[in-house]
Amino acid sequence: MLGKIFDRFVEKSPISVMVRGTLERVLGADQLDAWFARTAQKQYTRTVLFSTVYTILSHVVFRIKPSVRAAYRDHEDRVGASRISVYNKLNGVETHTSAALVRYSAAEFMPLITQLDGARAPWLPGYRGKMRAGNGLAARERRLAVLRAVQAGALPRKALVVSEPTSGLVRDGWPCAEGPAQARSLLGPVLETGHAGDLWLQDRHVCPCALLGGIDSRGAGCLTRQQAGLPFEVIPTRRPGGRIETGQVAAHRGQVWEA
Repeated sequence: MLGKIFDRFVEKSPISVMVRGTLERVLGADQLDAWFARTAQKQYTRTVLFSTVYTILSHVVFRIKPSVRAAYRDHEDRVGASRISVYNKLNGVETHTSAALVRYSAAEFMPLITQLDGARAPWLPGYRGKMRAGNGLAARERRLAVLRAVQAGALPRKALVVSEPTSGLVRDGWPCAEGPAQARSLLGPVLETGHAGDLWLQDRHVCPCALLGGIDSRGAGCLTRQQAGLPFEVIPTRRPGGRIETGQVAAHRGQVWEA
């Protein structure tokens, strides 16, 4: 049905055909537009489709094009609307929609990974590894030329994301529209996604004492760097942990107090 050219790709490069087909099944234009209609809370479709904005922005994210303007010019004949309309659509995307798109794609891809036995072995048997990290561009990156010399320039948005090493998927994301906000302000919703058997891997900047207590109360564990202000006491008894490339490793227990 698809012709001899497609048959050649199937024969010579079946993996690329499978990957393309998988992406089209989950993130194709029809699927994205239908998903957007079900998910968006305030934004609606008038002339610019959500799938169009997704395609344009993906070309910027993957560095195929250097900017939204350049990506729009490359797709102008298929957009069917002005560049201003595209910018308005992009600016109106709700943080709720962005977060839901992360969860939607992970939920769709996970059964495929399971079916193909593509998950990696867990880092620690008996635990479900999760990596939590905050992300945000520095204030000087990708700024308008007229603002590059202004010290009080507007800060970009931040996001807190959770990835799963065994599947290689980003499972959750919490974007924040407030530039000055800290990643810690997003930890409440993150903690609600925790379950018994989770092993949270995180940086010291996102491990306040209340969060560690919440993780423990859910029957989960965490692996984190110690924060300077953490109320922490070392129990002196050491236990040998083996040898690594740089020398011997020892471990000791500690106590953390939570209000």
